[in-house]
Amino acid sequence: MRRRATTVIDPDKCNGCGLCIQVCPSDTISLHDGKAVVTGEFSIGCEHCVAVCPEDAIRVGFSDPAATTLETIENREAWLPFGQGDTAELVRLFRSRRSCRKFAKDPVPEAVLRDLVRIGTMAPTGTNSQLWTFTVLPDREAVMKLGAAVGEFFDKLNSMAEKAAARLISKVFMKDALGEYYRDYYESVKTGLRQFREEGRDRLFHGAPAVILVGSAPGASCPAEDALLASQNICLAAHTMGLGTCLIGFVVEAMRHEPRIKKLLGIPADERIYAVIAVGKSLERYRRLTGRRRIEPRYFRG
Repeated sequence: MRRRATTVIDPDKCNGCGLCIQVCPSDTISLHDGKAVVTGEFSIGCEHCVAVCPEDAIRVGFSDPAATTLETIENREAWLPFGQGDTAELVRLFRSRRSCRKFAKDPVPEAVLRDLVRIGTMAPTGTNSQLWTFTVLPDREAVMKLGAAVGEFFDKLNSMAEKAAARLISKVFMKDALGEYYRDYYESVKTGLRQFREEGRDRLFHGAPAVILVGSAPGASCPAEDALLASQNICLAAHTMGLGTCLIGFVVEAMRHEPRIKKLLGIPADERIYAVIAVGKSLERYRRLTGRRRIEPRYFRG
């Protein structure tokens, strides 16, 4: 994503070291008369130049430092050098995070939800587009309104999937999409809808008191990847903040097919949702780490 360069360099501070030129992926900066100057018309706004400058001489107008200032967590501004940090503890966090399917009723403070969104925006994006979007449902009432809309969608889908003729048409013209749904999900969805209506059991959000939807506005070079990287940031940070999370794929699928759900939430029609994260205090407590399916990487050697 090419943007008009908004880079500003203070000539009085610049010492002419040239480090900003070495890290700039857009060739926006050049060295003239012993000083760094902006000579390129475009920039991706990555701020590598800001981060590398030893004299704090560079600013990029695209960015707002307050966007990453947290309310409920200590802000440590010093860059963590390569090779520092506790890798073992980081891996322990990765392995400890689990999908929560039993949430407490305790509300999540809105300041915490705001911090989780800000932490999400610290993820990388393709060509630094930063076009993720975040829609926060901060209370159980809002979560249940979304759940009701999603339930209506799956009611209609189940009614369609029940019809053998519809499944046959799908097999011929839609690569058997409806047939696959019928075989894999129809019964569990039917049971979940019945349990919700008859017993009040929430098998969609598992009782979560808050939800964060992560999407992308039009124009991103790899919107799905951007949104999912931000979602991983949110899930990992939530764990360290004492919260459980669960990615709710059924809602993503419903929103992909039913525009009315986005309209209900005030989400623009041209925006796409890639992740829906249930958030809340987990009632689950675990005793040990578990394994994963064995993967053998493929190698290509030159």
